[in-house]
Amino acid sequence: MSHIVDIHVGQKIRHRRWLVGMTQQQLADVVGIKFQQIQKYETGANRVSASRLWDISRALDVKPSYFFEGLAEDDGVEAETESLFSKKETLELLRTYYAIPESQRKRLFELARVLGQAA
Repeated sequence: MSHIVDIHVGQKIRHRRWLVGMTQQQLADVVGIKFQQIQKYETGANRVSASRLWDISRALDVKPSYFFEGLAEDDGVEAETESLFSKKETLELLRTYYAIPESQRKRLFELARVLGQAA
């Protein structure tokens, strides 16, 4: 049975990988392992060693502490955010949003805000 910390770290790896638009194979190639190992890390099936987490953090351009953010939160807000970011649709939307030129992105944001208020 997976430990809650291993599951959390794996989810953070998957979220960051998706956000930067990297496949499991690409991450595995950079880190020097097989993509199946990345799959096991992301599901929490395998525990990530400290040195491997260091390599993954460099590949994903974050500090190693990033993978532990939100782990000790008790207020429920972090859990709600984690749930939102665990959805593939949310990550894809964010990546696509930031691919839009800034001037158009601002207009899109205002449109979304108006539509959200009207709902």
